[in-house]
Amino acid sequence: MKRLFLFLVATSLSLATFAQTKWTTDPAHSFVNFSVKHSGISFVDGSFKKFSGEIVASKPDLTDAKINFTVEASSIYTGVDMRDNHLKSDDFFNAEKFPTLKFVSTSFKKLSGDKYSLTGKLTIRDVTKEVTFAVVYGGTAKDQQGNTKAGFLATTTINRLDYNVKYDPTGAGIGKDVNITLNLQFAQAK
Repeated sequence: MKRLFLFLVATSLSLATFAQTKWTTDPAHSFVNFSVKHSGISFVDGSFKKFSGEIVASKPDLTDAKINFTVEASSIYTGVDMRDNHLKSDDFFNAEKFPTLKFVSTSFKKLSGDKYSLTGKLTIRDVTKEVTFAVVYGGTAKDQQGNTKAGFLATTTINRLDYNVKYDPTGAGIGKDVNITLNLQFAQAK
């Protein structure tokens, strides 16, 4: 009986050690934004309104996190309907043929303090490329309902031409580089 008890305790401790925590995006407190140079003199800002993300980790500092994120291409919003419709067309995202943009992490490394480096595979249209985000981890807090939330700011710059977005290949009218800023809040699963 003593051996059975010790076995159960050891098994419980092993399972607790490898317990994973799942986090999902809190859409009311998350934003997927981008900025691109226009006519070489100013910037156009935009966002995607529909997205979902998930983090699965077992370490409290999240350094073992596996992160998946999906954005609906048709949810693009720049404040100008004609421009939004053009961005949904084959000149840019071809939202009908490629309805989602996807990111799957390959590593999440703590650099120092609240600074992290997030690397993974970003798929836009029919192209998947490695991209690295600079991340600031805002920490965790309980909301008014007792739910645990975690906050992140992630930024990167991509070249849109790398993803078969070939409209204006010279970059004279629309810049080649797209700055991406993610302000994300995740809710811990119960």
